[in-house]
Amino acid sequence: MLSLKNISKYYQAGGNKVSILNHVDLDVEQGEFVSIMGPSGSGKSTLLNVIGMLDEPSEGYHYFMGEAVHNLKEKQRSAMYKQYIGFVFQAYHLIDELTVYENIETPLIYQNIKGAERKALVADILDRFQIVGKKDLFPSQLSGGQQQLVGIARALITKPRLILADEPTGNLPSKQGEEIMELFRKLNREDGVTVIQVTHSEKNAEYGTRIINLLDGKIESSKNL
Repeated sequence: MLSLKNISKYYQAGGNKVSILNHVDLDVEQGEFVSIMGPSGSGKSTLLNVIGMLDEPSEGYHYFMGEAVHNLKEKQRSAMYKQYIGFVFQAYHLIDELTVYENIETPLIYQNIKGAERKALVADILDRFQIVGKKDLFPSQLSGGQQQLVGIARALITKPRLILADEPTGNLPSKQGEEIMELFRKLNREDGVTVIQVTHSEKNAEYGTRIINLLDGKIESSKNL
């Protein structure tokens, strides 16, 4: 599904080269659940952003769904990640001025899906996540766990093949965090969605099928669970 070859990411800062990722090689198969761990500053979020095409590597080769991403124009990359990838962020990234319903519907509007179909898809996912009663509320009226559920519902509404989650339970109480992780596990096992998460939590990492440890922008170790 995904293959990174010799991926590096660096910035120029005052004449110095600051490296974030150093010659990373990574292959992820369809249906895997990969947990990326490592200390702060090890490059975890940057790696996730490169995988999700939100950030371009400074060098290296990126293949996704058989396409050479490094050869695509920005518009093509954007179309590709909107079609195949769903993002879940620690900070939820919901739009404050939109209701729960409107937040979840937004990705479908970007995909030019017609109104009647949008309505059916949103109704289905509201029901699935048991948040029908919250559909007319705004993010500020929800708890952190409810906001993250809406964020995941929004990420899943386009039926992505890959979910990228950056510290998805970082702002949640432990019980709500466990519920979110169980949801990812279910999506992975029952729906076949590939999941790649960045986490500091050993407990969350063990929901995966493989744990990758990053250190100083390099993969230090990789073990299957």
